[in-house]
Formats: sequence, C-alpha cells, structure tokens
Amino acid sequence: MRLIIGGGTLAGTPQLLFIHGIGSARTTDVELREWSTSLANGARAAGHADLVSGLTKSWAAETRFANYSDLFYTAGAQGAGGDLAEEDWPLLLSLLDEMAQELQHQAELAGDLRSTRVITSARAQIRAAIDPDTAQAQGVFAVARRAGNALTTLLQLPGLRQAAQWASGVQLLPVLSQVGRYLARKEPDGTGLGLDARIRERVLSGLDPSRPLIVVSHSLGTVVAYEALHSYGGRVPLWITLGSPLAMGALVLQRLVPRPPRTPPGVESWLNFWDRDDIVVARPRVERWMEPNAAGVVPVTERADTNGLWTHTATKYLAHKAVAGPVAEILKKL
Repeated sequence: MRLIIGGGTLAGTPQLLFIHGIGSARTTDVELREWSTSLANGARAAGHADLVSGLTKSWAAETRFANYSDLFYTAGAQGAGGDLAEEDWPLLLSLLDEMAQELQHQAELAGDLRSTRVITSARAQIRAAIDPDTAQAQGVFAVARRAGNALTTLLQLPGLRQAAQWASGVQLLPVLSQVGRYLARKEPDGTGLGLDARIRERVLSGLDPSRPLIVVSHSLGTVVAYEALHSYGGRVPLWITLGSPLAMGALVLQRLVPRPPRTPPGVESWLNFWDRDDIVVARPRVERWMEPNAAGVVPVTERADTNGLWTHTATKYLAHKAVAGPVAEILKKL
C-alpha cells in the first residue's frame, strides 16, 4: 500500500515515467495531463476503472513527463526552425528509405495494391534524392524537394492522408531528422555534452533507484530510454515501447549504445507495441534483433491498431487497452 502524507509520498511509491519522441516543442504540464488521461482511458477499457483517478491524479504512482523537446529547439540549434543542415540528410534519407521499405512489405502482405503503388512512387522519389549526382549537380535544395515530395506521397496512405498534424512532407522532414540528430551524438553544449547525453540526463533526472520504475516511451523516446536504462541502477518492473524505431538496421540498431543490442539490465518485462499504419515503425518485431539481459528478458511485441489518423502519436497508443492494461496490472501489484 502507498500512503500520501502532506502532499508527499512515502518511500516505496512506484514511479511512472513518460518519455516522448519526435515532434514539436512541448509543454510539460499539458503533455503529462494528456498522456495520463489517455492511459487512464485505456485502463478503463481494459477493465481497471478503479485505477482511473489514481492515474490522472498521480495517486497510483509518482508520474513524470520527461520533456527534452526544448533541446531540439534552442536558439541556433542545428535543424531548428525547419532548416536542416547538410550533414543531416544522409541519415534522414536512410530513415525515409527504411520506413518506405517496411510500409511496402506490410502493404504487399495485406494485398493492398493501391498502397503498394503509392509506396512504390515514394520510394522512387527517395532513391532520386539519395542519388549523389542529384546532390552534386543540383544541391541540397533539390535533395530537400525530392525528399519532401516523397514524404508527401507517403502521407497519402490510408490512415495518414487526412492527418492534419502535417499538411505536407516538407513540414514533417525536420521532425523526422531528430532521430538522426540524436544518434549523431554531436551538438555539444558549453560543458561539452552532446545532444544525446543531455537528453538522457534530462530523462534520468529526479528518478529514485530505490523505488520501482515503470517506463512508457514512444518513438525516438524508445531509443533514448534504451540507452538511459542501461545506466539506470534501479528496478524497472515494466518497460513499454510504442511506435519504436529500435530495430531499424544500420540507421538505429547498429548505432545503439551499448552494443550488441540487449535488454537493459534492470528491466523485468518489456512490451513493444506497433500500429499497422504507423509510418515511423519499420521492423516492428524488436525481439528478433535484441539479446536478453541476465534475467533472460526480451521484448514481446503486439499490434495495437488504433484505426485513427496520424497513428504515430503516443496518446493513440496509450488509450489502447492492450497498452494500458499491463501498466494498470503492474501498478496494482507494486
């Protein structure tokens, strides 16, 4: 049992940590409320209505939203404001190519000829952007135009084409580039810490290793969580990854630290969820690419189709009973 006295919590209260992914600058209080509410709705759908207030009011766990978005948008930051640096493009184009390849694979498995045609067109545009002759002869602007057109084409896919969050691929490009910027391990601050190290420092700040920690991470946040949890000394009874790019071959998987890729040591259960229409998820079955930790824990992947617009959104996943149910169950046990 966990008791609250005078607004504080006694030792032993579980911690619940939300870690966001790619996107625009965020407001911590707003995001915490939205994530907590979505998780509570999912818990209700999973048959845990008794935990709704505990999740929305942080009674069931000391809940925190790890907001590092401002580190991508500080004044003068590389890629801030939508202007990508030339060095960002190779990783970004690789990301687009791998995304499109996995989307095509899924469309072919489903026998979806229309989507296959759309993706084939997008992949042709991506290959044209990757072509070194294009960059050399026409410059970065031509590469950006082709890449933006390719992503705009992909946004025509069912489940994505009416997503108002991104009116065009050009608007989405600098957001997707955040994956490459994190993994580039550059952009040092005045202390010499790279962008990736500062993000992990932000995520781990304030955690208490003496108390159990549940982590719910999304998108790029799953990569951040992977690396941060390898240096975390406390128990993690449950780690949930949503819309994760962790298994993206040379782009992400082979750049992870530490290597070879393995479940972080303190993780006791790892559930990985993906939506069939999630444009950012390639190679969704992370367990095929991840070695177990000393306790033998490996990811368990499930589909959590939301049937909504712009499915690469954490709140879409959190409201799914398959995602929220395990969180509710573990909180009731702690």
